[in-house]
Amino acid sequence: MKFSQLEELVLQGLEHERCGVKLYDAALECAVSAELQDEWRRYHAETQRHVTALEEVCKALGIDAEQKTAGRTVVRHVASALVLAIKMARTSSSREAAQLVAAENIVLAETKDHLHWELLGECAELLPPEQAKVLRDAYEQIASQEDEHLYCTKSRSRALWRRSLGLEAAGQRRLGEAAPPAEQAAE
Repeated sequence: MKFSQLEELVLQGLEHERCGVKLYDAALECAVSAELQDEWRRYHAETQRHVTALEEVCKALGIDAEQKTAGRTVVRHVASALVLAIKMARTSSSREAAQLVAAENIVLAETKDHLHWELLGECAELLPPEQAKVLRDAYEQIASQEDEHLYCTKSRSRALWRRSLGLEAAGQRRLGEAAPPAEQAAE
């Protein structure tokens, strides 16, 4: 394993989690649903703990947590664009539309988080025992949260889209699909 690339992965992961805190701040301003607000508040708090965990990983691996890298700059730029998109939606759309934009952008961000943590889990198996323990402990604590963040937010985003399309009722017809005979008679 190339330690310089592990260092880059850890630094990009840290940057992305730090930006994730800002992403959830922006998303919470758009959340209409109380249930979604509660979920995003929990994810926000967990993301703050992910930042702390990666700062501890940096310390254990001898990585300067504030080191600037080209990859880290790109991660910050992309994540900042997601936050900006949420803020734009909040000021130019209905709250429901802004909530949907926030959910979609969280799915994008959590997809990258999920990838980082999967790779960090793999790397933990290849480090010397003392370093491996810190990374493995962080991975074991956080991996299931990342699964939840990604899969639940993806499901929420789909549900928000379905609701916006008027598809939340069971048995909705597909676009262009003929109505059943009883409905045709009523139309």
